[in-house]
Amino acid sequence: MVDVRAAGPDSWQDVAGVMGERGDPARCFCQYFRLRGKQWNSATQTSNRSDLREQVCHSDIPPGVLAYDDGAPVGWCAVAPRTAYPRVIASPNWRTDQPDAWVITCFVVPVGHRRQGIAGDLALGAAAFAQSYGASHVEACAVDVDKVDRTSSADLYRGPLTVFLSAGFTEINRTSERWVLVRKNL
Repeated sequence: MVDVRAAGPDSWQDVAGVMGERGDPARCFCQYFRLRGKQWNSATQTSNRSDLREQVCHSDIPPGVLAYDDGAPVGWCAVAPRTAYPRVIASPNWRTDQPDAWVITCFVVPVGHRRQGIAGDLALGAAAFAQSYGASHVEACAVDVDKVDRTSSADLYRGPLTVFLSAGFTEINRTSERWVLVRKNL
């Protein structure tokens, strides 16, 4: 049974462990949507790691949730109010009629734990977490893998559409065949 709970100061090592030492999660540390333009271009793996550590350990609202399987961390999902993500606010893929909605921006499920439903557990846990902070809606920009020829695991960081639909989200609009804005009313 997977347990999903908010990241906090006591779980920083678990967050860092899920992000790993190489690959996109270890470079980004869920800062891409929090930074724009020159800020993102000048960011480094070290600065991104430090920023996420600060957010996990010292923010009033934790920046995401962790999934645990039998006490071991097996996944991460970034979720926060839309205002925490300048890149989301500026993106046409995230246009919404609910500007106060919270958003899920990314998932990290390490190799060895994929294809076991953990992303779905994280989506549900992220929605419950957002609701616990007063959110009435949570949105995401999902990837419709049925509409593209091939999708690498790295390109699935936003989450496959099927994961969100199974977690009770509904399609709001499409800005392309690939990108689908989805929403869950809480």
